[in-house]
Amino acid sequence: MTDASSSGDRDAPADERPESATAALLDAAKRSDLGLVLGTLLVVYLAATVLTFADGLNSVVGLMRTLTFLGLVYALAALALNLQWGYAGLFNIGVAGFMALGVYTMGIVVRSPDPAFGPPGFGLPLPVGIAAGMLVAAVVGLLAALPALRLKADYLAIVTLGISEIVRLFLQSSAFDTFLRDSLGVGTGGGRGMGMPRNPVRDLFLVDGQAGTPTAFGELVFGVFGEDALGVSNSILIDWGYIAVLAAFVIAFYVLLERLGRSPFGRTLKAIREDELVADSLGKNVDLIKVKVFVIGCALMGLVGILWFGSQGNVSPTPQFMPLLTFYVFIAVIIGGSGSNTGSVLGGIVFATVLFEGPRRVGASVRDVIDAETPPSFADAVAALDPTAFLAFATDNVAPLQFILLGLILVFIMHRRPDGILGDRIETAAAVDLSERPSGGETDE
Repeated sequence: MTDASSSGDRDAPADERPESATAALLDAAKRSDLGLVLGTLLVVYLAATVLTFADGLNSVVGLMRTLTFLGLVYALAALALNLQWGYAGLFNIGVAGFMALGVYTMGIVVRSPDPAFGPPGFGLPLPVGIAAGMLVAAVVGLLAALPALRLKADYLAIVTLGISEIVRLFLQSSAFDTFLRDSLGVGTGGGRGMGMPRNPVRDLFLVDGQAGTPTAFGELVFGVFGEDALGVSNSILIDWGYIAVLAAFVIAFYVLLERLGRSPFGRTLKAIREDELVADSLGKNVDLIKVKVFVIGCALMGLVGILWFGSQGNVSPTPQFMPLLTFYVFIAVIIGGSGSNTGSVLGGIVFATVLFEGPRRVGASVRDVIDAETPPSFADAVAALDPTAFLAFATDNVAPLQFILLGLILVFIMHRRPDGILGDRIETAAAVDLSERPSGGETDE
């Protein structure tokens, strides 16, 4: 009986043989959206531990904090862009401008009216500022959408890029700052930028958000993980509290877009993406639907700007809201796969950790162990015919060489996997799963 059953297993087709527990677990992780994201973060954390293990726990947790923050904010921006580009095919390359509108409006609404503390504001509560930031981004998106969405994809891209630059230059202009002060009694700070209100998460850990007097919750967290316990800096622990808030917003964005995508409105969006003429011929008001999704996406981008740059203490139009930021968000969506919300989250994490911050951290770690002088130029590094000298030059010039790396990776993705990591899971406009249709056609009897 044993020999017969073993022989039967060997003779069975490959797809019917029993899988090992490890293979089954890996396959389940690949099919699970949560498993993919958590698995990616686990790999990132392992790499961070290897890079900073020798520097102590505080450095390890600090690097994990930086990588997680960047991964989550890029995931948020990628989800907002995926609603416009992945679902409706709207090529908006003014992401940075709408993010700037959101965070600057929030700052103006919330900041103190006293000009002694920088550009004056209206002094209203933070929730009002957040709502106002989203509203202004949505209204500007509406004003841009009405004429621009009648254009084809490449012309729409040019218009949105122009709007983004107009917003940035207005915020940078001292004349515009003076005009706002004279007319409304508020200001933007011009090229100097604007200080942001205190992060409300600090109030969970510190009394009145000030260092020195922890709250009951702060005492608990600092007592278990803080400087007198595990040795982790209290400021890093407070930052992890804000990261938890960002993670909650990523989940909320994801759930919102998933439900929207499965609704009749979302299916119409995907039909417009696939063939706008067919959607229009079926009686759908294509122009109105495109305006709606563009406005919703711009409002979400305004919220992303608030969550991202509103927590940094100070915001300035240059260099934070240069077109390069939009380019980075597009790379994140391309890596994950346009049209997939899980792909947007995964692409944001992979881009921020592996392509954006990873080369800098790895380069700094490698440079610490290289005992060689840095050649003054790339030509000198090549002419030296010394791999150590060339590596020293590369690690000392990671920032400019990083763009070369990004270009090579984009070329590789476009050639090998143009649909991105999860592009094969792009959502169709159908209300049912078409992959389960029977292969044979119907027969008449």
